[in-house]
Amino acid sequence: MTTATDVNVPLLDLKAQYATIRSEIEPAVHEVLESQVFIGGPKVEALETRCAEYLRMPHAVGCSNGSDAIILALDALGIGPGDEVIVPTFTFFSTAGSVSRVGATPIFADIDPATYQIDPASVREAIASRPSGAVKAVIPVHLFGQACDLDAIMEIAQEHDLRVIEDAAQAIGTEDVHGRRVGSVGDLGTYSFFPSKNLGGFGDGGLCATTDAEIAERMRRFRNHGMKPKYFHHDIGLNSRLDALQAAVLLVKIEHLDAWSAARQANARHYDEAFAAAGAATSAVSLDEGGLPLRTPHPAPAGARHIYNQYVVRVPSARRDAIRQTLTDANIGTEIYYPRCLHQQDCYRDLGIPTGAFPHAERASGEVIAIPIYPELSDAQKQHVVDTLLAAVGVA
Repeated sequence: MTTATDVNVPLLDLKAQYATIRSEIEPAVHEVLESQVFIGGPKVEALETRCAEYLRMPHAVGCSNGSDAIILALDALGIGPGDEVIVPTFTFFSTAGSVSRVGATPIFADIDPATYQIDPASVREAIASRPSGAVKAVIPVHLFGQACDLDAIMEIAQEHDLRVIEDAAQAIGTEDVHGRRVGSVGDLGTYSFFPSKNLGGFGDGGLCATTDAEIAERMRRFRNHGMKPKYFHHDIGLNSRLDALQAAVLLVKIEHLDAWSAARQANARHYDEAFAAAGAATSAVSLDEGGLPLRTPHPAPAGARHIYNQYVVRVPSARRDAIRQTLTDANIGTEIYYPRCLHQQDCYRDLGIPTGAFPHAERASGEVIAIPIYPELSDAQKQHVVDTLLAAVGVA
């Protein structure tokens, strides 16, 4: 007889996914091995074509990882030393780190506490606080698989002549309220194929996409030492080419992507309904307002598509460690995305930004917990997560 304590729920189970596509993956990888074409070549070109089609964009350029994708985008737009780029402070490090890598300065913005997306009002405040013309670009991040307010961001960009790089590392296939695939609205979209993503490789990989043919051609040069043709260097680029083995794997996986995203959405609905029935509100309601000390993701607005790269709940910061330990003791995997805001990281202390500067982001970093949401979750696993988390926050 199986009991709740026998149920194991990792944060992500890539073995379960692989078991469903092994028969497709192994021949694809074997084909690359037989060809001995490992850098560029037909597999990479085919993946770029397929991704462009999926993203509804004319140009897609593969690269080594999602961080390099942002660097390539910045380089292609001519952003570098002396320039300033607005980024959210509540996101993965590479959004700001890539800005610093090209010699520009990240200027941080707060988030909407309900959605965790960059707050357009904070972007406006950041621009107003800087010398005229210093800010050259903004990088909105479509965090956790949900679209940010692209209409507001593009309005600001047009008012201040800013370039827009959409960081869609966690959001391939996400759509905004107008049904636009994220990454297709700004100047460029950047994507990550890190194994934990909805479309993940068997190692690192990334992609840039754009509607601008000239920008796409620059990125193709930049990813290969600024070289075209061989040994003729127009730019000082970097070595950021996508491996053919990764492309072969991703070509198989992309045909399953929408089904996997739909399964994540179904799992999210299961959690939403179960937690709401127990009295949980969404993250649009502050924990200060009382009630069950649990907040679930605020739903995407009508017409939008949330792909749930993560399912993030909020609990009181003073209880988070204990609640997370309860989940760990019950064999449930969790993660904190992200325990410290970027403006609080040691490498950015020289910017002199005090604690309290971005209250919504700082509060989120103390309250969030990501729980398992991967497509292959069984009903028993989901129920174990629900029962354990509710018990941990005080539901008998």
